[in-house]
Amino acid sequence: MNRRAYAIPLIVLLSLTGTVSADTLLVDRAAEKPAEAIPVRGQTAAQVEARFGAPQQKLEPRGGQKRQWPVINRWVYPAFTVYFEKNRVIDVVANQAGPEEIGPKPPIR
Repeated sequence: MNRRAYAIPLIVLLSLTGTVSADTLLVDRAAEKPAEAIPVRGQTAAQVEARFGAPQQKLEPRGGQKRQWPVINRWVYPAFTVYFEKNRVIDVVANQAGPEEIGPKPPIR
């Protein structure tokens, strides 16, 4: 009897909850895009600029304090940010489309 006393209010509470809204994840949007829409690891900065045009912003380089820490340059495009090491692409990160989308934090300026 004691279990039923707990189960009935729980069932009623669950049935009264409305529709569940799902978050829009950046990962889902990035997976939908074809691979040709972003730079490829190993491309040079000149190749990226020739294919995608000039970046919206070139952020200050980071790293280089020690010999083991290479200097990383970052270029921001509307849909993605490109990370370079020694003039070669090492990574590309998709940018958030809007504030409702859950994704990476903005780059440190």
